[in-house]
Order: sequence, then structure tokens, then C-alpha cells
Amino acid sequence: MTQSVTQPSCLVMAASRRGVDDPVAKIQGLSHKCLVTLDGQVMLERVLEALVESGCFAKIHVSVDRADILTATPAMQGWVDEGRVVFVQSHGNLADSVLKAVAEIDSPLPMIITTGDNALHTPEIVRDFVRDALASRADAVVGFTREDVVLREYANSGLAFHRLKDGGFSSCNLYALKTPNALKAVKVFEGGGQFGKRHMRILKAFGVWPFIIYKLKLKGLQGLMDAIGRRMKVSVDVSWLDYPWGPIDVDHKHSFDLTEETLIKRRLAAGK
Repeated sequence: MTQSVTQPSCLVMAASRRGVDDPVAKIQGLSHKCLVTLDGQVMLERVLEALVESGCFAKIHVSVDRADILTATPAMQGWVDEGRVVFVQSHGNLADSVLKAVAEIDSPLPMIITTGDNALHTPEIVRDFVRDALASRADAVVGFTREDVVLREYANSGLAFHRLKDGGFSSCNLYALKTPNALKAVKVFEGGGQFGKRHMRILKAFGVWPFIIYKLKLKGLQGLMDAIGRRMKVSVDVSWLDYPWGPIDVDHKHSFDLTEETLIKRRLAAGK
């Protein structure tokens, strides 16, 4: 595997793991939650649009269970026809899908990973994260937003904030794998990657000492990342992203409504 020094690869995780039983897919009676429409635009199209317009990637690979998902709208069809968006078959859990994608993509590293349900992400947040990721010397980089940044705009976001010695924070579903060594860290997604504040999932994924640090708030976030990294023999950096909506993904009716309200406000503010 070779590494690009200019443009990283990009992988969007968009598989439907609960299908029609997903609470977001149920809202509009669809097979995949990434196909729900938010303020007149399909959610996956919104995610891909932000990535395309960021200018950070030559190609955007989408890990999903069916190739036809990527031709669900004229814009998505156009990106596929241009070779800007590429189908990658999803496999089993998130970890399996990431590792399979790394094996299939030419020059996969460094790789930026995000999800198909962060509909509020913009080209700006993508550029900021990619800048931080490429500047880091760590094996892996994870994007976070601080609790106070979120609360300045969303008093009732519904997010489950993690709290450590340096305050509360939430993940933005932006990850960078920079070196082959970083692939060791992918195994934390074997259980689906949804940790919230579920302590047993955190314990199983990261081990006893990082769990103690987390539970007792013994260190700040970078200190926790360092402890996790030592356990996995992977260096991990934090990218702090100053975007209130950065960690908001569409997982349930409340986040669906909150996301759509925000998108409507953006459109009206832009005079559209």
C-alpha cells in the first residue's frame, strides 16, 4: 500500500445494517436510512456533495450493500458516471467493511472515513479535518467537537457527551487512517462503533486502563487517546472541530427533525 502526500482516499460508510427496521428508514418507509430526504435532498447525496465540494478527494468510495443505492438521484448518478463516486461492497460489521475497502482501493492510505448519515457536514468541516489529519504525525486521527461548542447552538441536541478531565466532547464521525499500523485500530468498530456512554462497549473495545481513565476522568481526551493507542500500539491524535453541528448524525426521529430544521435555516439564510 502506497501513501498519497497530497490527496487522501475517502470512504463513506453507508450500509443498511437494520434495513427497514432502522428508525430513520421507517420515517419515510425506505430500505436504507441514507436514502431519506431532508429538506428536499437525499441524505447520502448531501454527504457526498460536501465531500465532492471540499475538493479534498479525487475519488469518494462508498461502502454499501447494493451498487444501485449510489444511482438513487441524478446528482449521485452523475458522480458515479464521472468516476468521482465509486461503489465498494460492504461486509459484515464496520471493521470488516473498512478492512475490505482498504484491500480493494488503490493507494488507500491516508484514508478519511466518514458516515452516510452526517447530513450537516459541510465542505468546511471536511477541509478542516483533512488539514489536521495530513499535518499529524500520528497513525490515526479522530475528529471531535467540545460540548460547549455544541451547546452554544443546540441546547437539546440529544447527544451523549463523553466527559473527561478537560470537559465534555462528542465524535464527529470523521476518522483518518494514515499508516498501515493504523489498521490495528479498526477493530474497535467490530461492535458497530456506537459507544455513546455504554460503558461495557467501551471496556470491551479499549481495555481496562483506558476504561478506568474514562470512568474516573483521570486525563483529558488526548491523554485517553494516548492510553488507547499504547494498548493497541497505534498513535492517535485528536482534531478539534469548532462546528456545533459536527457530531450530529441522523440516528433517530429527534436527530432527523433537528437536522432538517438546521438545513431549512441554512437554505433560508442563503436566500434559496
